[in-house]
Amino acid sequence: MLADRKSISRTRLLMTSNSDLPSGHHPKRGVLMSVAKAAVSVALLWLLFTRVDVARLWQAARQASPSWLLAALAIYFGMMLASTWRWALLLRAQHLDVRFRSLSSSFLVATFFNNFLPSNIGGDFIRIADTAPLARSRTLATTVVLLDRGMGLLALVLVAAIGSTLHPRFADGKTLGAGILWLGFAIAAGVASSAVRFPHAFARLAHPLRLLHAEWVDQRLARLTAALSRFQETPGALAGCFIGAVIVQGGIVAFYAAIARSMHIPIGFIELAVIVPITLIVQMLPVSMNGFGVREATFGFYFTRLGLPLESALLVSFMGAALILLFSLSGGVAYLARNAGKAHASFGNVLAEEETSLS
Repeated sequence: MLADRKSISRTRLLMTSNSDLPSGHHPKRGVLMSVAKAAVSVALLWLLFTRVDVARLWQAARQASPSWLLAALAIYFGMMLASTWRWALLLRAQHLDVRFRSLSSSFLVATFFNNFLPSNIGGDFIRIADTAPLARSRTLATTVVLLDRGMGLLALVLVAAIGSTLHPRFADGKTLGAGILWLGFAIAAGVASSAVRFPHAFARLAHPLRLLHAEWVDQRLARLTAALSRFQETPGALAGCFIGAVIVQGGIVAFYAAIARSMHIPIGFIELAVIVPITLIVQMLPVSMNGFGVREATFGFYFTRLGLPLESALLVSFMGAALILLFSLSGGVAYLARNAGKAHASFGNVLAEEETSLS
C-alpha cells in the first residue's frame, strides 16, 4: 500500500511539473545560458588575476583580523533579521499573520538558494512557496515578495545617491554621478507610488496579456489590484518597509566596511556607500554566474579611481563573498531540518493510516 501511494505521488508530481512548463520551454537554452554566464565570470576573473600578485593577495587575506570578520558576520545576521521584519510587515498589511520564527527560517533557506543556485532569484521562489498556502494565493505571495524586492532596490539607489552626493570625488564624469542616481531614484519612486495609489490604472496596463488567456489573467489582475489596494490602506507598513530597506542597505555597506577594516584597507563608509550599492545593481544583470567576475571588476574600477590597488578591491570582494556563502550555509541546515521534519510527519501519518486500516 505504501509503495502504491508513493507511485501515485510521483505520477502526480510529474503531471504537475509538465503542466506548469511553458510551451516554449527549452532545457538546452537554460544550459547554454548557464554556460555563457560561467564563461563571462571565468573570463573576467582570469583578466583580473593576471593584473595582481596572487601570492601577495593570499598573504593579505590570511592576515585579516578575525574580530572584524566576526563583526561583519554579526552585521549580516542583523540585516537578515531586519529583512525578515520587513517581509512580516508587508504580510501583516495583507492581513496575514506569520510567526517571525517561521519567516526567518524561510528567509535563511531563501538566502541559501540565492547564493548556491546559478541565479539570485531562486530564494524568491522559496519565500513565495512558503507563504502562498497561508495567503491562499500565489499571486498575493508573489506581489508581497516583489514589492519587498522593489523597496530594497529603491533603497539601494537612495544609499548610492546619498553617498555620491557626500563624496564628490566620484563626480568626474567617468562614474555614475549623484544627478543620475537621484534621477533614477525619483523615477523608480514615482512608478512605485503610482502603482500603490492607482492600483486599477496599474492593472489596466497589463490588460494586453488577456490575449494569452483572458480568464487566467483576469483572476491574477483582480488579486493584484486587491493586494495593492490593501497596501494603499496601510501606508505605515510601506513606510516602515522602506525605512527597513534603507537600514538593510546601510548594513551591507557596514558589512563591507568591517571587511575592509579587517585587512587595514584605507577606505571609508561614505566611499563604500557609493561602491557597494552600484556593485549590487550591476550584479543584477544576467550576464555572469551569481555576479562573480562582474562584482570584482566593479569593485576594482571604483577602488582604482580612489587610488587604491586592485588587490585591495579583490580582497574586499572575495572576502565578502566568502562570508556570505559561509552564512548562507545556515540556510542549508534549516532546509535539511525542514525536510527531515516533513518526512518524519509524513511517515507518522502513513503509520497512523495503516493502523486505522488494520483496526
